[in-house]
Amino acid sequence: MSTGSYETVIIGGGPAGLTAGLYLCRSRIKTVLLEKQMTGGQAVNSPLIENYPGFPDGIDGMELTSLFKLQADNFGLETRNFEAVTSVDVTNGFKTLKTDKEEINTPAIIVATGRSPKKMGIPGEDKYMGKGISYCATCDGPLFKDKRVMVIGGGDSAVEEALHLTNFAGKVIIVHRRDELRASGYLQERALSEPKLEIIWNSEIREVRGDSVVEEAIIENNVTGETSEVPVSGIFFYVGNTPNSSFLSEMVELDKPGYITTDENLETSVPGIFAAGDVRSNPFKQVVIATGEGALAAMSAQRYLEKTGARAAYKGDAK
Repeated sequence: MSTGSYETVIIGGGPAGLTAGLYLCRSRIKTVLLEKQMTGGQAVNSPLIENYPGFPDGIDGMELTSLFKLQADNFGLETRNFEAVTSVDVTNGFKTLKTDKEEINTPAIIVATGRSPKKMGIPGEDKYMGKGISYCATCDGPLFKDKRVMVIGGGDSAVEEALHLTNFAGKVIIVHRRDELRASGYLQERALSEPKLEIIWNSEIREVRGDSVVEEAIIENNVTGETSEVPVSGIFFYVGNTPNSSFLSEMVELDKPGYITTDENLETSVPGIFAAGDVRSNPFKQVVIATGEGALAAMSAQRYLEKTGARAAYKGDAK
């Protein structure tokens, strides 16, 4: 296993991580970004982001994050995809990260690992993964042209993706456990006026059935207790997320759901480790917030390097 050294290591390549990388590299701080998959984060799954400043007509999430990466690349950010951090060890303030490929030494870390879609654990969910069950309408929507599909959830993500699916599917059914959607007013208006979209209220999915692929969902009304078999070819789950913080659970302070807590400078309970974006404990999860936090985390990390003398040490090594 090889060993490398950097002034700052960014873990996670979504909007927060890419913005942090841009800020650090513009300041000539030797930085590497590690991403266990491809850069972009969950934002790449959004077919249209309408509330990011500078794009009055909205922009596709994949295109937006590609621009983030291009800008960071232009300032020399080193990015390594498909390299997951498995553990972090801190000794006398110095950090050693272990990945599935190497060890990396650094005085400062920015954790921007985001969060992952939550599974429901119902019968058939794992069995039909990739065979009709999906967590990404943007990725898999075109596979269901003119078919009946179902979306589980009632928040912004669920309604956004349901509306996106109407571009392909013949019928889209939202199943929501309450009697009103939790999505923003604008999205609710669009959903309620969309002729291809049907909403089943006060209901929850209990099972997925089929032969080799999804063929039907078992839906239970949580008011009457009645169950029904709803024929569908695809089911998309949007029932919440889990923070990607487990590799740090024994090191930094987390809130009850597992999000990383920080101070106003985005520093965690461990000096020199910062958190930004959706993995951080904050009430709102938006791309624009993640980019702002990425910038703040980068500037805080730079100040930490300078205050502790680590920045000066690295400058000396570079001579």
